[in-house]
Amino acid sequence: MADVTPLRTAAETGLSKLFEVRRLKLPGAAIAREEAFRYFEAMGLPHRRVEAFKYTDLRAALREAAPPAEAPADAAAREAVAAARGFAGLDAARISFVNGHLVGGASDLAGLPAGVAVVPLSAALTNGDPLLAHLAPVAQSRENPIYQLNAAFMADGAVIRVAAGAKVERPLHLRFVGTGREAFSTATRVLVVVEAGAEVTVLETHEGPDGVAYQPNDALDVVVAEGGRFLHSRLNAEGDAAVALSTVSARLGAGAHIETVNLVLGAVLSRHQLYLHFAGENATATVNGATMLRDGQLADSTLLADHAAVGGVSREQFKTVIDGDATGVFQGKIIVQQLAQKTDGKMKSDCLLLTDEGQMMNKPELEIFADDVVCGHGATCGAPDEDLLFYLMARGLPRPEAESLLVQAFLGEAIEAVSHAGARAALIGEIEAWLARRG
Repeated sequence: MADVTPLRTAAETGLSKLFEVRRLKLPGAAIAREEAFRYFEAMGLPHRRVEAFKYTDLRAALREAAPPAEAPADAAAREAVAAARGFAGLDAARISFVNGHLVGGASDLAGLPAGVAVVPLSAALTNGDPLLAHLAPVAQSRENPIYQLNAAFMADGAVIRVAAGAKVERPLHLRFVGTGREAFSTATRVLVVVEAGAEVTVLETHEGPDGVAYQPNDALDVVVAEGGRFLHSRLNAEGDAAVALSTVSARLGAGAHIETVNLVLGAVLSRHQLYLHFAGENATATVNGATMLRDGQLADSTLLADHAAVGGVSREQFKTVIDGDATGVFQGKIIVQQLAQKTDGKMKSDCLLLTDEGQMMNKPELEIFADDVVCGHGATCGAPDEDLLFYLMARGLPRPEAESLLVQAFLGEAIEAVSHAGARAALIGEIEAWLARRG
């Protein structure tokens, strides 16, 4: 029987060529990069026949492989950072990345809060920083070709350590800014290690130019030790032609807590992947998402919560608003391992369709191997309530304003989970600005 050689797309061929050119120039262990890329190469770009990507066909979306962005000149980097708007008014320690490279001159590395240490990822890889042993903390994420593509190409980012017992009151703001007129790609990796009993708030923003088909593929690895707390708010305000891929991979120790809320406004196509592993007993997680789409956008939120210890509690709530012919995707799975008795997991996806042209794909799942658990999931999808609209319009509000109030209330349930008051207000402001642009 003749061997069958799968056809490779132009993007896949381009990525192979780019890797061969760059692999020996990138910092860190070449063998690890080689293994990561060979894994990606064997899988290829995910397409509709891959179950986890059946609603988000990256093979069709990525026609060409954009070249990795070079480190920008200081003046260009400062100009790009100065134009960034996300969380701009908040008092926070800024760590700025422009085109995937940490820019020390536009960051507050010398004025970090007590208990926080930051090392550029490029330096950590070159010097063999021992904290790198915490990279890729969730096994399931290492089976994802997009995450492995990031591992193959990651050139810069940051390694952040929060010392044991530190209560960091001032947030850290990871500010990712893209700039340029030609297509480019980035592959940043940020590792946050929260030691025992420590607490930190991390804000994350992603912005870039409109009209440029750039391709960010960013990953955030988080390890929260016993009794630690990691509070995370993320804003996707990417440019309107970007294909934006992102992954959060988090491992929770005993009694640890993670809060992560993601607001999606930008990119023509985005996929945000979350992998949570409950490694210690009585760990808790709040995972929320709010997505606002229009004009042919597609946004995919994919979640895996792996309960592997007793007494874990997880709450996941995702809200999607679709205008025009946009498409929303939610895929969520809660796994309860046999040893994870007393697990309490609840997952919900709700969608509000503002027109008849939009569509929403919901796929919530439970996979339970324990017998003493409380778990549930659900999904809803529908138009704004006409009775509520009539009530508001009868009191003098025009229909667009009445509809905007309903949308704000709908999304507010997800945003309310943000513990930091300033970040919560900033995200609400982004929602209001999106509604204002809608008119």
